[in-house]
Amino acid sequence: MSEMRQISVAKGDGIGPEIMDAVLSVFEAAKVPITYDFIGMGKSYYDEGYETGMTPEAMESIENTGILFKGPMETPKGKGVKSINVTARKVWSTYANRRHFRTIEGVDTLYSRAGIPVDITVVRENIEDTYGGIEHMLSNDVALSRRFITRQGSEQVIRFAFEMARKEGFKKITCGHKANIMKLTDGLFLDVFYDVAKGYPEIQVEDVIVDALCMKLVQKPQDFEVIVLTNLQGDIVSDLCAGLVGGLGFAPSTNVGDNISIFEAVHGTAPDIAGKGIANPTSLLLSGIMMLRHLGLLKEAAQIEAALMVTLECGVHTGDFGQKDSPSVNTREFVANVITNLGKAPQRTAMRKSVADHVEFRKPIRPAHQKVLIGDVHDVELEGMDIFFVDDKRADEIAPGILKHLPETMTLKTLTNRGTVVWPDGSVYTECTTGYGARIIGKGVTKTDFWNLLGQLSEVLNIASTEFLYSIDGKSAYSKGQG
Repeated sequence: MSEMRQISVAKGDGIGPEIMDAVLSVFEAAKVPITYDFIGMGKSYYDEGYETGMTPEAMESIENTGILFKGPMETPKGKGVKSINVTARKVWSTYANRRHFRTIEGVDTLYSRAGIPVDITVVRENIEDTYGGIEHMLSNDVALSRRFITRQGSEQVIRFAFEMARKEGFKKITCGHKANIMKLTDGLFLDVFYDVAKGYPEIQVEDVIVDALCMKLVQKPQDFEVIVLTNLQGDIVSDLCAGLVGGLGFAPSTNVGDNISIFEAVHGTAPDIAGKGIANPTSLLLSGIMMLRHLGLLKEAAQIEAALMVTLECGVHTGDFGQKDSPSVNTREFVANVITNLGKAPQRTAMRKSVADHVEFRKPIRPAHQKVLIGDVHDVELEGMDIFFVDDKRADEIAPGILKHLPETMTLKTLTNRGTVVWPDGSVYTECTTGYGARIIGKGVTKTDFWNLLGQLSEVLNIASTEFLYSIDGKSAYSKGQG
């Protein structure tokens, strides 16, 4: 008999409790050796005054079991709170989001009708990028967002993708990126991709610019197996891939970290049908199957997945999908069919077999302190500063006021507006906003010298933000102005 495992379960909001109860009833029928610690998370807990959307007891439970199985959750609108889904992923360092999209028998799509098979796994970086949520209004008219990509964070998610591919028999990984435009941030992610790939010579690798990737996914989705991307691009591409197979209702999701992992339905709470008993539990059930495999319950996962595929092959469907000329079933009837089909094998659905025949799950051991991801030591030299300021004058009117405050050791190299150079060279056709950037390069100067300069420039500039410019190992580590 398999060892009993405990997981933390949050039923969620809207249709969450209905579909979670449905999934757990399948687990019970399949005699899955799991016990549940039901915890408090979701919109109602925001409303009760818990700023994170969860109780302290919920956090303690998750950090003890190492597993959170959750239904869809709503974040209150207009209250200045962050999404509980994003918060949970970041707090517990679940750095890799994995979603699996495949053609499912009984789910009608353009590709299933054309006989084009879709079987794509998207691995998305889960913590960094624009999801840091660091934004500023430089003025009433100009907003700034900061994007963080780190070598260590990139390596974590990319190595996860390669390890997953090796264990599960994938032969090809594609890196989606926009390094042609975001040369430093996406460029770093792409460099790490090829560095990690060297350790997996049996896996074919390629990189595709993300806009071209989206086009190719629509044209020939069968050309892709595993795609790894940064956070925001991965979010967008994940939903695109969901559209290829019928929608988010058929898209299982897991957020994996070294200690804690989260398995969830990624669709919404569907408040319009909540309580009616007609919700489709397929996405959450598929996520639960991924959870069972993560826990090492490979036999139980395979049995439940097979029963679900048999059910779909038989044409059983809830009202949101399936043949319109056949009657739909409610949530309870759908899972009853799945339970009836336990022990049966699908006839038209190919079931992928994992290369690994054994997976060992270990509960997290609480660390003594937060972990700091430290990189190699490099030669870093200060070269200058970008000063972002607000002004309604033209660049040629602004430059003299800056120049008269510069010491001989500093040079005003450019003024830019929306990333385009407008001084000393530029076009009269370039339309400017009130948000400018001044790039000042210094020779043999220190940070203190720049701070002193800022004090002087504050008399003539409405300074909103600054950024130091460095070279690393002799190479400039900042973007060039355009134009």
